Amino acid sequence: MTLHALLFDVDGTLADTERDGHRPAFNQAFADAGLDWHWDVALYGKLLSVTGGKERMKYYVDHFRPDYGKPANFDDLVVELHQAKTRHFAALAARGGIPMRPGVKRLLLEARAAGLRLAIATTTTPENVTVLLEHSLGSGTQDWFEVIAAGDIVPAKKPAPDIYHLALEKMGLEPAVCLAFEDSENGLRAALGAGLKTLVTVNDYTLEHDFTGAAVVLSDLGEPDAPNRVLAGPDLGQPFVDVAYLRTLHQR
Repeated sequence: MTLHALLFDVDGTLADTERDGHRPAFNQAFADAGLDWHWDVALYGKLLSVTGGKERMKYYVDHFRPDYGKPANFDDLVVELHQAKTRHFAALAARGGIPMRPGVKRLLLEARAAGLRLAIATTTTPENVTVLLEHSLGSGTQDWFEVIAAGDIVPAKKPAPDIYHLALEKMGLEPAVCLAFEDSENGLRAALGAGLKTLVTVNDYTLEHDFTGAAVVLSDLGEPDAPNRVLAGPDLGQPFVDVAYLRTLHQR
């Protein structure tokens, strides 16, 4: 099977958005609403076991704040907090505060030049995706992706495979001709559930995750002058990920 397309997760995969983007944006939204909730780096790492920001807030209240009395309009409050968080995240990204991970822009440019099709499959909101791409990758770069499957457009979020099924359906492609890129166990489970061979690049929050079934687990995509590390899977003798590397990995 020839490799035709690359499908990318966003948070933690394209950029280290979780610790230095979403987390402080959540905290600002909580402060604006007069709530005494605060998610430090360690706590946020625990909350990341739950995908989706609204779901994460509900999980936090249920498991970490038994003292909090839910108002009758709690579900509406969660939606409002999430909207506020999205605005704060957008402002942070617009200031250039969330750079792409090593090798991401280079690989995307190479993939486009090689004629590979690109898509995004993420649980984050479409607004977050757009602002991150425009300000951290460059103006007009959202048009590099023929499909941006994001947010609440599927019934179940990762680790359910729904978002990948949707992206593949929109592209008219079988999973066998694609590669997925993920950073977390939930993301990997989603991609594998959709039948996708998956490359994982870890981050500080996901180092200890179970990546059984991944095609390869790397520290990052690497650059010619800044090699990555192979954490699990085949060492293809290439210190950074390029299109040739991906074609070889896909054929294994």
